[in-house]
Amino acid sequence: MTTKATKSKAKTTGKPAAKKATAATATGNKTLVVVESPAKAKTIEKYLGKDYVVRASMGHLRDLPKSQFGIDVEHDFEPKYINIRGKGDLIRALKKDAKDASRIYLASDPDREGEAIAWHLAHLLEIAPDANCRIVFNEITKPAIQEAIREPHRIDIDRVDAQQARRMLDRIVGYKLSPLLWRKVRKGLSAGRVQSVTVKLISDREKEVQSFVSEEYWTVDLKFRKKRSRLFTAELTAIDGKKPSLSDRKSAFAVKDALEKETFTVTEVKRRERQRKAAPPFNTSSLQQDAARRLGFTSRKTMMLAQQLYEGIGLGRKGPVGLITYMRTDSTRISQLATDETRDYVKERFGTSYIPAKPNVYASGKNAQDAHEAIRPTSVLRTPEEVEPFLTSDQMKLYTLIWQRFVACQMTPAVYDTLSVGVAGGKKFGCRASGSVLKFPGFTAVYAETAGKKEKDVVLPELAVGDVLDLSAILPEQHFTEPPPRYNEASLVKTLEEKGIGRPSTYAPIIETIIARGYVVRVEKTFRPTELGEIVVKMLEEYFKDIVDVQFTATLENELDEIAEGKRNRNKFLADFYGPFEKTLEKADEAIGHVELPVEESDVVCENCGRRMVIKQGRYGKFLACPGFPECRNTKPFLKDTGAFCPECGGSIVERRTRRGRIFYGCKNYPDCGFVTWDVPEAEPCKTCGSLVLRHHFKNGRMLRYCINDNCKTRVDHPMNKELERQRAKAEKGAAAEKAPEKKKTSAAKKTTAKKTPGKKK
Repeated sequence: MTTKATKSKAKTTGKPAAKKATAATATGNKTLVVVESPAKAKTIEKYLGKDYVVRASMGHLRDLPKSQFGIDVEHDFEPKYINIRGKGDLIRALKKDAKDASRIYLASDPDREGEAIAWHLAHLLEIAPDANCRIVFNEITKPAIQEAIREPHRIDIDRVDAQQARRMLDRIVGYKLSPLLWRKVRKGLSAGRVQSVTVKLISDREKEVQSFVSEEYWTVDLKFRKKRSRLFTAELTAIDGKKPSLSDRKSAFAVKDALEKETFTVTEVKRRERQRKAAPPFNTSSLQQDAARRLGFTSRKTMMLAQQLYEGIGLGRKGPVGLITYMRTDSTRISQLATDETRDYVKERFGTSYIPAKPNVYASGKNAQDAHEAIRPTSVLRTPEEVEPFLTSDQMKLYTLIWQRFVACQMTPAVYDTLSVGVAGGKKFGCRASGSVLKFPGFTAVYAETAGKKEKDVVLPELAVGDVLDLSAILPEQHFTEPPPRYNEASLVKTLEEKGIGRPSTYAPIIETIIARGYVVRVEKTFRPTELGEIVVKMLEEYFKDIVDVQFTATLENELDEIAEGKRNRNKFLADFYGPFEKTLEKADEAIGHVELPVEESDVVCENCGRRMVIKQGRYGKFLACPGFPECRNTKPFLKDTGAFCPECGGSIVERRTRRGRIFYGCKNYPDCGFVTWDVPEAEPCKTCGSLVLRHHFKNGRMLRYCINDNCKTRVDHPMNKELERQRAKAEKGAAAEKAPEKKKTSAAKKTTAKKTPGKKK
């Protein structure tokens, strides 16, 4: 970029006029390095030595004012930046350090936000626009820091413009649309560009769930044996050459009766070798998804822990060490140095058979900017076992996950011997059994993709075409079709990435924002829209279709990428959005009347003032509040009636929550009646005996309905019997441990006992 072009662009972004082509006024003999966080400063200072002073800016020092719009629309969308309140002392200290330094390097994070922080710092510290003051590194290690110091460059104004465009776009939507919501719906509401689309996704999924009509269907499994060999299971896959369609108990047992009369013969035996390749190393999105699935972490918690691992952890005498590379990345690229080190480690630890002939290379997504490497350990030689004494439990879990995934990505595939067997029952029925045995573990020796559980071998006996099989049992099983699952942390992040909504670094704040605003609540680790969220989405869909349109939002993200690449003008981008948006805003203000949020009155009477309490939606779900607020501030937990009746006292069964927010069900007459269950009660009683019917949901997504009456005819050979027997045995074991002397009670026994009762009722 020429000097003339640099000055021109500096004007459009409010850049300070150039003084000299030097980094700072030289009055001292030390080099000042400004990073974002104190933890990072401590780690970097150790690597640079006594000739460097490392200071932390604590993130942004300047921003748009909170009390006003802060964008001059009439003059090329010029932003009005002010120093952030409370940062005055820090700014003065940095200016003093800058004055005493011979040179200044700005080492904020290597993303657009970090580039903007460096640009603001350059303004505050009066660094010349064309000075080579910017240094970036993907990992906080000595070689990476020293390499960055040797190759400083100018601040990338295109990336700064992209960050400013996003910031101003969100400011335009938030500060122009939020007042409309205040006037039409309720004070204190706010609307966001990306957040609104996310709420719509969750709201649309909830509509699918609510409108879903469950249908009954049955499957039939058969237990076979060849002479004295082990039993194996086959599934009924064909009746008269077509897929079975068994919609009720009658048809399923009619098939069972017909199967009992048939002779079963092996008609096909297929053996083959199957390979399963390792997953690519983590990027921001896949790390958040896997941490949610395997560790139960929210996106916010995952990113907070990853930041700590990146900035540096004190490893005893070694001092603070950055354990992972930069955690905000959309790339799966790996440096040659890291690849070589990993291959050497695998060879020494597992042997040459675990190393592929060539390093594994993984393609990044089509929207990936590929600015940084994948998330990986800064050194695979720093094993989880080595750093465990210095990490917290959660840090250790996340570091282990990152380390294992990265090492596994440079290992050979797992190899399985598979066997598929076709079985014919006369001329009418077809069955199929499948077996799989791990032949060579490959990458699974390090990283099991099923949340730490090794895949079990399914072994079939030696079979040949023409073998006649003995039928041991026929097992019809009832199922019900399930609605699409509600979004959880992992599936929501995956959907946002697939649809191009936001960027991986924004997923965590998006989720936290929509929860904080009361548009969405977490219920048993899934997201559900609140009544308020649905009303706001409905209004935006009617008058601001673009704001909640997935494709439009994804297009804006691509245009922001083009600004960062210098292919699109920032001000033109903002003007193209602002013009139509302002006209739509004016029309909506005239057309929308005041929207009354429906107030649902309960039958609970406030004991303080005698009014009927109303149901309100808060950040953590529904609750009862006195309508006399603020004179009367009485609140109570909201107990949702399931429509079912207690089998012990006949009272209503209501939905309750444990201290940690997990839902369970109990009698409304508590504490006089102590009936509780984790399983979901149904309002419709058992058609056979009239007892309570419950739905049990397994972790794998399966659901079983069963009658609570042990003596009911429907319970004969019901799959739920085994599950209930297992739970009873567990409860009895816990009760026995509870009666044991205190000194002999183990932590495992305590845990079992604790699981017996859902917890304190609210």
